[in-house]
Parts: sequence; structure tokens; C-alpha cells
Amino acid sequence: MIVFAGITIISTNLLCDCYRYPDPECGPARIRSYMEAVRVYLGEKSQKVSGVIALESLWGGAVAYVITAATSMRAIQKSNCYHKEGHQAPCAYGDTFYMLLFGLVQIVMSQIPDFHKMEWLSVVAAMMSFTYSFIGIALGFAKVIENGKIMGSITGVPASTLANKFWLVFEAFGDIAFAYPYSIIVLEIQDTLKSPPPENQTMKRASMVAIFVTTCFYLCCGCFGYAAFGNDTPGNLLTGFGFYEPYWLIDFANACIVLHLLGGYQIYSQPVFAYCERWFSKQFPNSGFVNNFYTMKLPLLPGFQWNLLRLCFRTAYVVSTTGIAMLFPYFNSALGLLGALNFWPLTIYFPVEMYFVQKKVGAWTKKWIVLRTFSFVCFLVTVVGFIGSLESIISAKLS
Repeated sequence: MIVFAGITIISTNLLCDCYRYPDPECGPARIRSYMEAVRVYLGEKSQKVSGVIALESLWGGAVAYVITAATSMRAIQKSNCYHKEGHQAPCAYGDTFYMLLFGLVQIVMSQIPDFHKMEWLSVVAAMMSFTYSFIGIALGFAKVIENGKIMGSITGVPASTLANKFWLVFEAFGDIAFAYPYSIIVLEIQDTLKSPPPENQTMKRASMVAIFVTTCFYLCCGCFGYAAFGNDTPGNLLTGFGFYEPYWLIDFANACIVLHLLGGYQIYSQPVFAYCERWFSKQFPNSGFVNNFYTMKLPLLPGFQWNLLRLCFRTAYVVSTTGIAMLFPYFNSALGLLGALNFWPLTIYFPVEMYFVQKKVGAWTKKWIVLRTFSFVCFLVTVVGFIGSLESIISAKLS
């Protein structure tokens, strides 16, 4: 976890120096997004490749949110069942109904016209994230106190064979990689800063603090969870039922997760909507289906504009994420696969290549060799994380 945090800090620092062009502190041109930076420094071809990967990353994040939200909603039902029927009751429920319910809500929310009208979603999502994180940490700490000892071992969860142990480790790499998607939004955040001091210096300091705080939360949740339950630690502390009581607090924490994911799904999806709808509008400028807008007025609500493309495309998008989540409802494995797919290209490769162009780093210089080695090692981590997560999904699907 600490290593991945360090890698993310390095990547973020490289990106911060790419905000102004050609000089990182006083260049006249401002680069306002990740995709724009790739185009300016590496050309149109690289921009298209990075664009496809970024869209896949956002779509995959939405799939992961469907899985997680359904798991939390099911956990609320199970928690109430265990409270009423006892901890030995079967209380077995599926995810499908909750995925469909979450998908239906997202179809409605996806019709919100513009991303800039959704600030309240970001605020609610952030508040809910802090709330359930603190609850998870507190419950883990309380369980350690109750046990009177620290569970687990330094070698981690045992496996039946050495090969299975490696699969678990590889999958864990992917899970941790998924937890650090920060780099792709660095330039958008940096574009909101004022100078002096230079934006890259301010952003580097802010990023260091943000990644430090985030990593502390991750480590506290993971370490207290493992210390509380040892080798029986569930993949998700608040839904895997290491905790049964107080059931109302567990219900509240899972409700916070669901509220967070309701907003988080839109935060991931709205950039995809905006990009694809602009593309359709550019490709079919004379199409009424694409470009004609209609005004709808509902009782007690302000009027809003909609069009057929928005209605059909956004609905199909939500259906696709919900459908894939229903086919592969494996929380840790899905996160690991998505994290491994996107970590190296978006967090490492493109930032390193852009930095080479920005700083005019010559081939086979000391800095060039160090950064190339850094990129290659991260590529290997991505490969093993992808293989481990894919093996886990296939094994779960076939079992």
C-alpha cells in the first residue's frame, strides 16, 4: 500500500509539471485535462489510445460501483435477518434484485443534463465516504480490544498451494492499484488553482497531503480489519459479516456506502456521457435524434431539456454496466481486474512519456534510465495483477 502511494505521488508530480507548456512554471499555454495533455505532448494517436483506456476505466469504475452498492444493500438485509433470527440463521440473499434496483435509480439520475449541476452529489459522496470509513475503523479497533489480542500472522492468509498463494498476492496488487485512480484527474484539479505561487508547486503539496490522508485511511481499515479477524477477514469489512453488532451501526454504514455510490456512479459516468454525446453531435450534425432538444416541465420541479440520444444512450450505458455486474458479481476480483487494466497506462506510462517531452530528457541519460526502469517495473506489477484477478474471476465463475 505504501509503495503504491509512493508510485502515485511520483506520477502526480510528473503530471503537475505538464500543466503549463512549454515551461512547467511560466509557460503561456495551460493544459486543462489529462487527454489534452496527452495530445499536446504525445500527439493525436496517443490521445486516442489514452482516451479509449480512460473511457474504459470510467465505465469499469461504474461496473464496480454497481457490484459494491448491491453488496451493501444486501448486507443491510442480512444484518437485520441475523439480528432477528440469530447469527447461525442462513440469511442467504442474492445480489441481482439490488443491482437492478440500483440500475433503475441510475437510469433516472443519468438524465441530469450537465456535470456542473451535480456539485451536491460530490459533497454528499465525500461526506458518506468519511462516515463509513470511520465506522469501519472504529469497529475494527473495538473488535481488537474485545479479542484482547491481534489476530492473523505476518505471512497473511494461508493457501492450499504455493500457486494459489501467488494468485492471491497478484489479485491484491490489482485491488490496491484500483484504490489509486488519482492521477487521471490531477490536471483538472490543478486548473482550478491560482498563481502565484506556481500551480505545479501548490498541486504537488496538495497531492502529497491528499494521498497521505487517503493511504492512512486504507491502512487503518486494512490493518484493524486483519488484526480483528485474522485469516477470516472478509473482503469487505462492512458487508462480509465479520461484525454482527451493533446491527444498526452496520446498517447505517452500509447505507452511507450506497449513498456514496449513488453519487460516485454519476461522477464516473458523466464524463463518458459528455464525451460520447459530443462525438455523436460532431459526426451527425444534421440528425434530429442527436441534436434536437425538448423541454419537459414536471410539477414542483424546474423545467429541464432532454433529447432522444441522451435518453437512449445513457439508458443503454447503465444497462450495460448493470448487466456486466450481474454476470461477474465478484467484488475483490472485479476491482483487481479493473485496477490492473488501468494502473500502468494511465498512472505510469503516459505521465512518464509526457515528462520526457516536457523536460526534454535525452535517451540513456540517468533520469531516462531511472524512469524507464520505474515504468517497466510498474508494467510487470500490472501484468501480474491482471493475471491474478482474471484467474480469480474465472475460478469463481466455474466453481
